[in-house]
Amino acid sequence: MASKIASEEYQNKVKLLKEDEADRLLSRMSGKLPKRLDKDKLSRDDALALQMELEDERLNEWRERMAKIKSGSKK
Repeated sequence: MASKIASEEYQNKVKLLKEDEADRLLSRMSGKLPKRLDKDKLSRDDALALQMELEDERLNEWRERMAKIKSGSKK
């Protein structure tokens, strides 16, 4: 079973994060991601990149749902 690694785009974004931004991103981790980080199955940068990618995916899904809601309420 290969573990998921974030895309190179997110790996590069993580390198540009300030320390306090990285700490906030780490604090928002949930599910299996913090456990994998604690057990050294994942590097800190990989975990940050995965969290950032996950948050972007969730944000895009939320935006799509809001657009549907807004277009439905205008009819």
